[in-house]
Amino acid sequence: MVLKGLCERIVASKCSSKSSTETVDCTQVPAYLKAGSSDSKFHKASLWSSIFTSGFSVVESYSESSASEKKAVHSRSSGWAAAVRKVVTSGSMRRFHERVLGPSRTDISSSDGDIWLLGVCHKISQQESTGGVDTSNGLASFEQDFSSKILVTYRKGFDAIGDSKYTSDVNWGCMLRSSQMLVAQALLFHKLGRSWRKTVDKPMDKEYLKILQLFGDSEASAFSIHNLLQAGKGYGLAVGSWVGPYAMCRTWEVLARNQREKNDLGEPPLPMAIYVVSGDEDGERGGAPVVCIEDASERCSEFSRGVAAWTPLLLLVPLVLGLDKVNPRYIPLLHSTFKFPQSLGIMGGKPGASTYIIGVQSEKAFYLDPHDVQSVVNISGDTQEPISTSSYHCNVMRHIPLDSIDPSLAIGFYCRDKDDFDDFCSQASKLAEESNGAPLFTVAQSRSFSNEVSGNDVSGNNTGFEEDAFPGTDHINDTGTNEDDWQLV
Repeated sequence: MVLKGLCERIVASKCSSKSSTETVDCTQVPAYLKAGSSDSKFHKASLWSSIFTSGFSVVESYSESSASEKKAVHSRSSGWAAAVRKVVTSGSMRRFHERVLGPSRTDISSSDGDIWLLGVCHKISQQESTGGVDTSNGLASFEQDFSSKILVTYRKGFDAIGDSKYTSDVNWGCMLRSSQMLVAQALLFHKLGRSWRKTVDKPMDKEYLKILQLFGDSEASAFSIHNLLQAGKGYGLAVGSWVGPYAMCRTWEVLARNQREKNDLGEPPLPMAIYVVSGDEDGERGGAPVVCIEDASERCSEFSRGVAAWTPLLLLVPLVLGLDKVNPRYIPLLHSTFKFPQSLGIMGGKPGASTYIIGVQSEKAFYLDPHDVQSVVNISGDTQEPISTSSYHCNVMRHIPLDSIDPSLAIGFYCRDKDDFDDFCSQASKLAEESNGAPLFTVAQSRSFSNEVSGNDVSGNNTGFEEDAFPGTDHINDTGTNEDDWQLV
């Protein structure tokens, strides 16, 4: 009812009485929302999201329509299109998503303890400060660290995706954008190191610009939304549709392999192996996912084509930690993962919105939000003109309660070398020992041992299995709602 009331108020305030009787062309509605579609059993939130998507598509997504088609669409829905355009460009879209996410906060209190941001502790706690020591330096270092992380948001005005006429991912691409942010941080750590910070008074680092170019919004950019959708077709990814963490992790596995094969003679765009950790090789078995050391070694060997025994490694761990909300016993464990030096944060959010969570302080989760709508920018190192990268960073440090995030999520880790991976395994094993029998994931040397552990572990619900691993199949929980509701925006 909250969403319905919000939509009605927006439309009522922006549209004339005449436009209230106008209809949106059914060709602008995603196929799975049309009457008779086999996938039409979505949660009601998806209906409201599709309304915003369809209205926005009238304005942005159908640039290839003929003049007569555009005229016909305009005559039927000009009032609605004008309203949605104003909503998107005026900041109402931000307010709409904040209603979904809940009231995000930007206040930071030193009394809440120190802040852990992707493996780095920023000491701002008054409790640890003695003799009246000023904690402002710790806060300043956190702000600089936060604002140096790469932000990837909704974009409008890019080339149409594939054979579709979508030139924007507004209202359906937030999970893809969240995943782009996580991989971008892995590349930053790999190329420039964890201590790198964005500066305003020095020339931009060429490696930094090359990383941004990889995430441009065209097929020419290796990790664009265009190429992600193409690589993820086997996992149900489609233009205008929503996706869950498990399918997103597997899609990156496919895309990285495809890009490596295209750049057979040179360095691949993602210079690291990817290991998606799940309950078993298909993500179907219950129990905690198992990081198998032999499997990790095999991924590295495949990546190097047998040349090296070990390579940099990107670990992705998709999890389901409850039904409607995260089981409280997992909250301290999630908090602790941000203390790992290898931490890349969490692709997660609240029901209705995917975000990229990069830090924690006490019960707070700091995140980068992909829901701001920005125009496409061209980051090119070939031009002599000044390059603005401001749209790829955020100075507003939003946070939500950690225990309010959706139970469907994926955790990322970057291990630079074998020693770094061994340290990760040591910390992960210690965390599992402290979990009172309900670990997020475990570590085993071989697959045979991990299968034995998985077969005996029935205490957890963090399987790594997602319903989106089976495209076209609806999996409904006991309450009759889709477990991945937060992925609907």
